[in-house]
Amino acid sequence: MGLVAPIAMLLPDTIPAETILSLLLVLLICFVVGVAVRSRVGQVARESMETGLFERIPGYALIRSLTQQVAGKTAESVWKPALVETKDGFVPAFMIEEFGDGRCTVFIPSVPTPLAGSILVLERKLVHPVNVAFTDALKVISRWGSGAKELYAALEGMESSRE
Repeated sequence: MGLVAPIAMLLPDTIPAETILSLLLVLLICFVVGVAVRSRVGQVARESMETGLFERIPGYALIRSLTQQVAGKTAESVWKPALVETKDGFVPAFMIEEFGDGRCTVFIPSVPTPLAGSILVLERKLVHPVNVAFTDALKVISRWGSGAKELYAALEGMESSRE
């Protein structure tokens, strides 16, 4: 507000000029930064800041990737929706990575909070990828299993064992 005070004094007292001008100044700065980041030089600066500074913050890359997945801005599937086979049935989960030796890391979220849960290393044959969007799998978990029928129907490569 201190920056716009001299200009605000030129306007009548009945107008909340400092507040309006401050808001306009913030919007202008955001617009200029947005235009700058879209330029080639701005993209290079953003990428160098991201790799040099932000990726050193624990969890930054994971949160960035998850938010991009939820927003539909990336085809990358860091957390591939899956159903984990247990002795009691199938459990909604997310496949995090495959080891190449027949094992994989899975995250089994707690209900109804899909960002808290357990991490397990399991035999790959117990983990069945599900052909649904990441956000659809999150909805099933956050809604206490409502919609799990669609997850089960979308199992990949399980047709012969379900017949």
